[in-house]
Amino acid sequence: MTRRWAQRAAIALLASVVLVVGAGCGAQYPRDTHGSLRAATGGSLRVGVSANPPWTEVGADGEVGGSEARLVESYAASIGATVRWRVGAESVLAEEIDWGQLDVVIGGLTASSPWTEKMAFTRPYATVQSPNGDSVKLVMATRPGENALLVSLERFLAHQDRR
Repeated sequence: MTRRWAQRAAIALLASVVLVVGAGCGAQYPRDTHGSLRAATGGSLRVGVSANPPWTEVGADGEVGGSEARLVESYAASIGATVRWRVGAESVLAEEIDWGQLDVVIGGLTASSPWTEKMAFTRPYATVQSPNGDSVKLVMATRPGENALLVSLERFLAHQDRR
């Protein structure tokens, strides 16, 4: 009986130490590995955009529009951020987000996009018909490893879907 009590006490003590050390280390989940969400909140959300009407449109003057652009602007407002647009080809934007120069990439990206090694995709937030009649699932992209920003964006998109 005394031995069993000693084992339970040791396990309880170990569990307490793990909890205290974990709390003391500032463990935060989901992780904001590169600080993208922290930097964007109340600051600037750096968004790469590739023209792909009607989801993303880029005017001759560089003005960005389209349904995804409006969604990103609403998301930015929800975290107190302003959007800084960076227009470019998907391949260039994929490199820039991988290097940490962008926080989000939009452009009518689909779940079958070839950039999975460079970007982390949201869960599909909409299913649309492609010009050839196929159903495609639209996604947005964040920097790989930036789970806090990805989760925050996904929660926002899910809330928009319920409206």
